[in-house]
Amino acid sequence: MQGTANLNIMMKAARKAGRSLVKDFREVENLQVSMKGAGDFVSRADIEAERIIKEELMGARPTYGWLGEEGGETPGEDPTRRWIVDPLDGTTNFLHGLPHWAISIALEHKGQIVSGVVFDAAKDEMFYAERGSGAWLNDSKRLRVSGRRKMIEAVFATGIPFAAKRTLPATLKDLARVMPECAGVRRFGAASLDLAYVAAGRYEGYWERELQIWDAAAGFLIAKEAGALIEGVREGQDPLESGSILCANNDIFKGFAKLLRAE
Repeated sequence: MQGTANLNIMMKAARKAGRSLVKDFREVENLQVSMKGAGDFVSRADIEAERIIKEELMGARPTYGWLGEEGGETPGEDPTRRWIVDPLDGTTNFLHGLPHWAISIALEHKGQIVSGVVFDAAKDEMFYAERGSGAWLNDSKRLRVSGRRKMIEAVFATGIPFAAKRTLPATLKDLARVMPECAGVRRFGAASLDLAYVAAGRYEGYWERELQIWDAAAGFLIAKEAGALIEGVREGQDPLESGSILCANNDIFKGFAKLLRAE
């Protein structure tokens, strides 16, 4: 797909940060790691990746606002546009030498996500989308959600809360309802890639109850542009505002939602 100038800037920034992260990933045992909170770590690699992305994006579009996981929020001269960035989604995987992590970059315009990039640098997979233009992988592969129609054939992804997260009891109930009805549930530890994998038809659906907007914004658009239905886990919730996301292909969605919304 021939993307807009903004999408090209986003992809360039993701690749540049990806090169830095891959280099550090090869030396993961030597990383300087500090504790940021219970079960939540930040590494030198993470901070450096955000610096690279911010330098690239803000250098090209200095009037846009910025929201990054590590650096917080900076309003822009243009109040209608902001970058939403997670420089390393899957930090725990990264620090344990597990090659499943990604860079997530989204562009918001007037409250809507209009462009999204999720770059899996370890596998050299670039997932991307622009509103109304479909979802794509690498140079030319158009993404479409899975065509499976039966719950019993479906594989789902989720995030299982750790440490002091408040949604663990609800998630355990979710698992008890979903697992007997499907072919499997995966917990790979990177929300942006879970959403991108739904877009690619690798999963039939995904849910999680406690996300930040930088975890999900880019993947949200990519999945939606590939044909996924996305709502909050509870009816009426805005998935990005609430951090509660339920995502699946059209045929599976109704049954999947019914299981997760059962009282």
